[in-house]
Amino acid sequence: MPLMPKRVKFRKQQRGSRKGTAQSGNTLAFGAYGLQSLEREWVTNVQIEACRVAINRFMKRKGRLWLRIYPDKPYTKKPLETRMGKGKGAVETWVAVVRPGTMMFEMDGVPEAQAREALRLAAFKLPVKSRFVTRHARA
Repeated sequence: MPLMPKRVKFRKQQRGSRKGTAQSGNTLAFGAYGLQSLEREWVTNVQIEACRVAINRFMKRKGRLWLRIYPDKPYTKKPLETRMGKGKGAVETWVAVVRPGTMMFEMDGVPEAQAREALRLAAFKLPVKSRFVTRHARA
């Protein structure tokens, strides 16, 4: 079942603004390791699910994973070869707005090397450049 809200107040949304950096959700809140965005983009529900599957397969049910982004913005599209006008298109998919600095995934309960590799595999599935962050200061 794809990630999408159960209910929304309005079926369709305007595109909105993606400018600026993440003002909240930009630090590690749950785990010891995280994947932080360096670019701005819309991340679809399918991409988030692909990352979740890649991380869980690599970790083999060890450790804990937190998804810090959620696709709550409807993305609409008009059918191909349709003339202009006649209103806004139907909802095609759901996206999460990701700004530079957004913490996308967090994990804990595994060694740093394993967390780094799992998040590296997840980063390949995303349309944004990202970096691995850790809570522990390096000595």
